[in-house]
Amino acid sequence: MAMFRIGEAAELLGVSTDTVRRWVDAGRLAATRDAQGHRVLDGVDLAAFVRAAAAAPEEHAELSSARNRLRGIVTAVVKDTVMAQVDIQAGPFRVVSLMSREAVDDLGLEVGALAIAVIKSTTVVVERPTAAKGRAGT
Repeated sequence: MAMFRIGEAAELLGVSTDTVRRWVDAGRLAATRDAQGHRVLDGVDLAAFVRAAAAAPEEHAELSSARNRLRGIVTAVVKDTVMAQVDIQAGPFRVVSLMSREAVDDLGLEVGALAIAVIKSTTVVVERPTAAKGRAGT
């Protein structure tokens, strides 16, 4: 069974450690103490918490079959005469999208604008970091 310390859970969720502590203190997330007295979260409970939060409909969201929606801020826009590259920072993730210059102009995408990267893909590669085996893994 995977167990995560408060800091590890915060990093996975893209929030501060104080936020995770508040959720635990408020009873929104269950935590126990490990042998060293540190609060730890069960991986199954953490996954259920994330699923419940993701199930809440996003305000002003369009109806779509795409489930991977990353809300972030535009950090760079590079345009040429036909195409453009838009970089979005969504929490700890950098998402890069290539689209037409016309689409960038129509959407008003510029540095500092709020944007949502909607990702629909037929291929998803899943990796497990080697450090997870010793610290938080099974």
